[in-house]
Amino acid sequence: MDLITPGTGLIFWQLFGFLGLLFILIKFAWKPMLEALEERESSIENALKSAETARNEMANLKAENEKLLAEARLERDIILKKAQDASVKMIEEAKEDASKVGAQMIANAKAVIETEKKAALADVKTQVATLSLEITEKLLRKNLSDDKAQKELVDGFVNELKLN
Repeated sequence: MDLITPGTGLIFWQLFGFLGLLFILIKFAWKPMLEALEERESSIENALKSAETARNEMANLKAENEKLLAEARLERDIILKKAQDASVKMIEEAKEDASKVGAQMIANAKAVIETEKKAALADVKTQVATLSLEITEKLLRKNLSDDKAQKELVDGFVNELKLN
């Protein structure tokens, strides 16, 4: 069993070597390892903070883009409504102008027709008067060619005057 149980000298020297190695590691290696771990931890923390900041900025940009999009849509709708109102107004004005022009043309046509009608009536009256005079002249020449016919005509006029 001597092989299985170590001796006290061996345990002492191993403990002495372990403690010496532990002292050297604590003195020279422990601080740099802790500093490296702290540096890594702070860089990870900074990376997480910057990622969170970037995510917040992206959310803000997305919200701003949505807002701009909504404003653009609203502006587009307003412009379309104005254009539609303007086109309706232009159509109404064109209809009114066409109605006014049509009414003016009808009034002018009626005036021309009335003028032509008056001219035609005056012409007809003139022609009737001329024809009446010609017929009367021919009748009077024929009837009044002798004295007896003239006397009968005068007597007939006188008798008509007394009766009326």
